[in-house]
Amino acid sequence: MDFPPEGDRTCLYPKIQLDAVIDAMAWQASGFIRGKERVVLVGILRRGAPLAEMLYAKLMNQFDMTNITMLHLQIKRYADDLTLLHPETKLTENPEHSNLDLTGATVLVVDDVMYHGHSMLRAIEYLATRQAAEIRTIVLVDRGANKLPVRTDIAGVRLDVAPGNIIECNVPPYEADFKIDLLQPRIN
Repeated sequence: MDFPPEGDRTCLYPKIQLDAVIDAMAWQASGFIRGKERVVLVGILRRGAPLAEMLYAKLMNQFDMTNITMLHLQIKRYADDLTLLHPETKLTENPEHSNLDLTGATVLVVDDVMYHGHSMLRAIEYLATRQAAEIRTIVLVDRGANKLPVRTDIAGVRLDVAPGNIIECNVPPYEADFKIDLLQPRIN
């Protein structure tokens, strides 16, 4: 069982504010996909997947966009506390995606936090090999600390925090409450 890191937590965005952020993100996304014949919304597991599902529901219900399909990608480099798990970013291909053809599709890739860009770059590389016509990136939080040539097309919020601090995106069903916390770890 994973235990949250010790330190001082501050809630930066509670659910009520994040609901408005998700609405704004969906509105921006609708601009990228309006008039497109085929749209694929890709959630990066873990927390990018439920965020993609939130955006999917908003795009379907508020913008009447019915040409959207969803899929999820398993990509892992860091643990939730930014502990390096793999020296290289790992993408685990779902066997049902082995013949995935995105020819002509507009793809929106959703993740919770853009930190250095490793996970997003790996997702983009994978999806580009599937012949997507256009790939756009969406994150709930952009930390503004990219080290790789990946841009964020839609960012819910931008948070410039110290490198040792952790942005915790609490996203149901993984956490009970939808919120963004800042964790300032205790130095032992």
